[in-house]
Amino acid sequence: MSELQTWGRYRRTPQKSIDHGWRDAPLPSPSLGTMLPYGQGRSYGDVAQNSGGRLVSTRNLDRFMSFDSGTGRVRAESGVRLCDILEVATPLGWYLAVAPGTQFVSLGGAIANDVHGKNHHRAGTFGHHVLRFELLRSDGSRLLCSRDEHPDWFAATVGGLGLTGLVTWAEISLRRIRSTRVDVETIPFASLSEYLALCDSSDETHEYTVGWFDCFSYHGGRFRGLFTRANHADASTPGTRPARALANVPFELPLNVVRPVAMRMFNRAYHRLGRAHAGRVATMPLDRFLYPLDRIGHWNRLYGKLGFLQLQCVIPLEQARSGIEELLDRIAAARQGTFLAVLKRFGAHPPCGILSFPRSGVTLALDFPYRGDATLQLFDALHDSVRRHGGRIYPAKDACMTAATFEAGYPDWRRLEPFVDPAFSSDFWARVTCGHAK
Repeated sequence: MSELQTWGRYRRTPQKSIDHGWRDAPLPSPSLGTMLPYGQGRSYGDVAQNSGGRLVSTRNLDRFMSFDSGTGRVRAESGVRLCDILEVATPLGWYLAVAPGTQFVSLGGAIANDVHGKNHHRAGTFGHHVLRFELLRSDGSRLLCSRDEHPDWFAATVGGLGLTGLVTWAEISLRRIRSTRVDVETIPFASLSEYLALCDSSDETHEYTVGWFDCFSYHGGRFRGLFTRANHADASTPGTRPARALANVPFELPLNVVRPVAMRMFNRAYHRLGRAHAGRVATMPLDRFLYPLDRIGHWNRLYGKLGFLQLQCVIPLEQARSGIEELLDRIAAARQGTFLAVLKRFGAHPPCGILSFPRSGVTLALDFPYRGDATLQLFDALHDSVRRHGGRIYPAKDACMTAATFEAGYPDWRRLEPFVDPAFSSDFWARVTCGHAK
């Protein structure tokens, strides 16, 4: 038994872990207890934990099965990481159609959480580019799932949090890129209205858009923010491959170094730097733009032994301004500013899966150092605001959502129940369906 933490590191749960190292192997016997697929452990909360059960590691399911360099179709086992796919595909002019905030997640994990990126308004979620996959159930059955074959199982598994069975392999469609570099423009903004106006003027012209703001600067609906939009540059450096981390946090720090004073100083300096580059277009490597935190290995250790919690929510567009301002008012009142504050606007793409998180609206992501009851009480208040404004919480980033908040955000969640493998479970699923699941 080993101790496997969430990426947020605030929960430590002893877990039995077993490798699923060859494609034709059956799953462990259900008589030995519940199980759950486990990839790279990048989920922030407990969606990839199964206390009292076992985790079925997919790290040895790491083979490429085929790659058509003419069409950009890749077929690989579910333990292959996205960075592994990029290392093969990028030099040949192909890239992920949807890239999440880190390239160090597994293919199976990207499907299970139906991850999104900075181009949802153009490309939707990762699941929109999944062509088919094989699903291994605890009874030994294997289902080939696509939009044409077993489409109900496809919709249940994409965004299904690993609960429908083990995805052994998947085939995805990549996108052709003309460059491994992007032209990036940064524009200051000072309110939600200004941010949304920038989205209106950029969504049709730019592939990638994202907003950052200084949470500590918020007052009366105003703050210091930077809107970033980017397109692929015209020329490329041949053979460019994904960059690796430039620095590494080698061990868990005894204390949280992400303190308010440090966060305020960093945010002011970052905003000042962004304003200095406003009005100019800078060209940079694509991976540097898409995965800024990947440049610091094990950056989560900066939060110390107590770790951190993240709130990522999406609020419908018509209520986004009032909902997000209420969230920021509550954060300011609690004097718990955040190091990371990111805004993205989701497009109108229909969801791929029953539990897919993205919906038309604005998503806000905030990281908070864990400070015990004070942080949990703040999250209760924030979740209440999200719920009252018709929003939902992202399961992959959640660690404390209640069953009521989950049901309010995902009113169709019971549609997943018939597809949940009876031998599969997770701490997240037990928490948010307590008293409701069959």
